[in-house]
Amino acid sequence: MTTLNPSDHQELERAVDLLENPSYAAKVTNLIGGPIEKAITMLPEGVSDAMVNTTQKALTKAMDLAVSTLDERYRGESADGAHRFLTSVSGAVGGAFGLLALTVELPISTTIMLRSIADIARSEGEPLSDATTKLACLEVFALGGTKEGDDGVDTGYFAVRAALAGAMTEAAKYLAEQGLANTGAPVLVRFLSKIASRYSIQVSEKAAAQAIPVLGAAGGATINLLFMDHFQNMARGHFIVRRLERTYGKDLIRESYQRLAERN
Repeated sequence: MTTLNPSDHQELERAVDLLENPSYAAKVTNLIGGPIEKAITMLPEGVSDAMVNTTQKALTKAMDLAVSTLDERYRGESADGAHRFLTSVSGAVGGAFGLLALTVELPISTTIMLRSIADIARSEGEPLSDATTKLACLEVFALGGTKEGDDGVDTGYFAVRAALAGAMTEAAKYLAEQGLANTGAPVLVRFLSKIASRYSIQVSEKAAAQAIPVLGAAGGATINLLFMDHFQNMARGHFIVRRLERTYGKDLIRESYQRLAERN
């Protein structure tokens, strides 16, 4: 029976720790000292409902731009610090202008985060020119978020991937044949809508935190740093798992992951 070597087993443990860590909402709660879910209920009427549409537009704008600016030949470490700095700047703007700036700031911060995610993917051996890699980068935005009423079946790491698998396969086939010339194609819209429905949870949490008057620009920058840190962790864990799957096969890694997750 194939088993992971000690180094790869340690890497999988790291991935489990990253992917099963507290959510973005928990991190924000630790910062501002109160449950972020309560702050979400205080958002103006209709804001939460508009998040899915806003996030889907942001993801569409970010999809190709973020990946196309990276040199696939580079094989060094990912530039996590530089991306944190850039997203803190956009967060400062968002914090200064509050909810009014969300529709402008979100596409910018999403593009920066997607670029960072792609950078991490590359550092874990993913070919950025591959359509599946691009979609796997977007898949990160669906990780690490739960919402009230989730039944627990579709909130775990592998369960989220399974829920997205059908739409991802269709989207990958389309991208391989047609490229990103038409991001409004129904097959891509279906995939992005699934991602957006989960990403919008964290966006709502971010918006609620930035809407707190005492935070201002400095607080907005800090909130965005947490936002970036959260998705960088999700990306690192995600692409470690995918790298190990390429070596050992999906079944073995999934079984090993689940055993480690149960111990946490």
